[in-house]
Amino acid sequence: MKLSLIAGLLVGVASPAFVAELRAAELADVPDPQRSDDIIVTGSKVGKAADKQSASPTGLALSLRETPQSITIIDRERIDDFAITNANDLLTQTIGINVERTETDRTEYTSRGFDITNFQIDGIGLPLFFNIQTGDLDTVLFERVEAVRGANAIMTGVGNPSATINYLRKRPTAEFHANASAFLGSFDQRRLEADVSGPITKDGKLRIRAIAAHDEHDSYLDYNHVNRDVYAGLVSWDVLPSLTATAGYMRQDNRSDGVLWGALPLVYSDGSRIDYARSASTSADWTYWNVLDQTAFGELALKLGGDWSVRGVYTYRNWQERAKILYAFGTPDPATGQGIMGMTGVYPSQNKQYMADAYASGSVELFGRRHQLAFGFSNGISNGKQYGELSTTNIDYGDIRQLASFRAVEPDYPDVRLQADTRDRLTRAYGSMQVNLADRLKAVVGGTAIWLKSSGYSYGVDQARNNNKLSPYAGLLFDLTKNLTLYASYTDIFNPQSEVDVGNRRLDPAKGTSIEGGVKGEWLGGRIYGAASIFQAKQNGLADFAGTFDGTTGGQIGTSYYVGRDTTSKGFEVEVAGHVSQRWLVSGGFTHLKLEDDDGVAARLFVPRDTFKLAATYTIEDLRDLKLGGQFRYQSRISAPSGIADAAGDDIAIRQKGYATLDLLGSIRVAERVRASLNVRNVTNTRYLGTLKYASGFYAAPRSVIATLRFEY
Repeated sequence: MKLSLIAGLLVGVASPAFVAELRAAELADVPDPQRSDDIIVTGSKVGKAADKQSASPTGLALSLRETPQSITIIDRERIDDFAITNANDLLTQTIGINVERTETDRTEYTSRGFDITNFQIDGIGLPLFFNIQTGDLDTVLFERVEAVRGANAIMTGVGNPSATINYLRKRPTAEFHANASAFLGSFDQRRLEADVSGPITKDGKLRIRAIAAHDEHDSYLDYNHVNRDVYAGLVSWDVLPSLTATAGYMRQDNRSDGVLWGALPLVYSDGSRIDYARSASTSADWTYWNVLDQTAFGELALKLGGDWSVRGVYTYRNWQERAKILYAFGTPDPATGQGIMGMTGVYPSQNKQYMADAYASGSVELFGRRHQLAFGFSNGISNGKQYGELSTTNIDYGDIRQLASFRAVEPDYPDVRLQADTRDRLTRAYGSMQVNLADRLKAVVGGTAIWLKSSGYSYGVDQARNNNKLSPYAGLLFDLTKNLTLYASYTDIFNPQSEVDVGNRRLDPAKGTSIEGGVKGEWLGGRIYGAASIFQAKQNGLADFAGTFDGTTGGQIGTSYYVGRDTTSKGFEVEVAGHVSQRWLVSGGFTHLKLEDDDGVAARLFVPRDTFKLAATYTIEDLRDLKLGGQFRYQSRISAPSGIADAAGDDIAIRQKGYATLDLLGSIRVAERVRASLNVRNVTNTRYLGTLKYASGFYAAPRSVIATLRFEY
């Protein structure tokens, strides 16, 4: 553990579309909290300037009220208050987002019924590479996270109607600041983190930021242990008054032992449920899944005349995995518990990304009115190689009812072979415009043209494809009153898919349309923001899980294959965020949806139809800034087919009832610059499975506690 490095940070010297706004916000004066365009987001202080705009959906610097889509933002204060140290826990609390914890070290996400495939850092990312989070993504690197629900083809190139998750990096600041935190928690969690930022020249033209964290913990799951080190360094230089250069490097080394590949088989051969302990795992102490994720970027931002600016960003990402994993499968006999087998393999892999983006934005005056413009061009290449080989020896788990006392013996492995070698290139040109039609009426129009080319092979199957598409976007907003705005938006769906069919061939892109409409409002001088929306999206040929490769057809044994189905999602969302009073901050939202195939049959039943999330904090400044808070989360029942028929020939579904969880927070200032906090998670000790997406699952964490001591200068 690099404790000396983390401590040393405290005594040392101190997207492309969104980065311009973020940089401007860092240098701006604190605005009048009564101004109506100062949108408040979850966790933010009243009138905080950095929270009034988001460019993620359209590339335009618009407030949340001016954007014809649903957006939720979780900022640094919320992250720190609730000790949210990884992205999975953060997205679990994000309105409209469902976290599908399919394995200990691979996680998937859904929104509005569909898989989320667009993940970005500062607005940069290739959707075909980052649709599954492997390992834990540490939040110490980020200032805030934006979730844009609905199709977002303009800024991603891919019109997936679920959501886009955009992580905004911490950046060098104009003023010096430093903080450090120490965490102790359940399951022997120990964590240290530090963050130092500020100018290193008297004129402030050269600024740096250094970030580090070390996190180590056991788990409530048998065998599981995680050891994670995170480092980042960034520098910004005002070369000219109008030209700023920024460069940075981020490194995250996530080492996990005792990992799950797949999850627990859930039913016996007669369709009845297997009764597991909450700590149950079909893993072994010799399994591991190590992920080293390194990113370097360089950026030039040039201010032109008026409010025009140009930005260019180049990003390189190197993602390496080393895994030795054990997959359990089967439906045991209910009388003997026999019938679960395990296969194990070794899988090293490496993926590299090269991404370039050039972007310009500003305003023009036409017909006596001011209109905003944004346009750009990007090119991204992703190269991936996966090696691997299964052991020729399978593992017999014996009586699954005695899993707690079972210890799998590690077999021998043959030499690994190159199993997959793929290359994806995504090129896109995009543009958008906010048209100021009248004092109370505005339109947002735009589009993106993409060219997607893939080559290579995966487990002996050619992965070549060549797709191109022009996707339009249109939105309309009308200020009904000084507090309320009606809006509607439309976009095409063109969603290239990485999933494969039973022949291990990539599925064709899903195509369709996405529409959304609703009302947004601000009250109490802009301190409270609210939105209500209805949406409908239809995807033709959407990937739907159909089974697991067993060695009789192409594809890696134990991985999934899919079929394309026409699927329609309809629903509504309600959200509110902001300060009810100077002391009381709330953020909450409810989502209801209906998912059906073309025959009107309910589809994707692993997705909950109703979710509700509410977070609140209350601060009493006179009592040493005492802060009390909580996070509440509810989701409705889910199910999945077991593949086992009853006497009538109907599938016996695997079901999970709806459930709710509650987290509580208490913190207090113990010295001038020192704050102590205590977070209790899953206070009611609710027992539930993390997902049923692949008709398997493992139990989520029981009640746990984490204590934090934080120093801030």
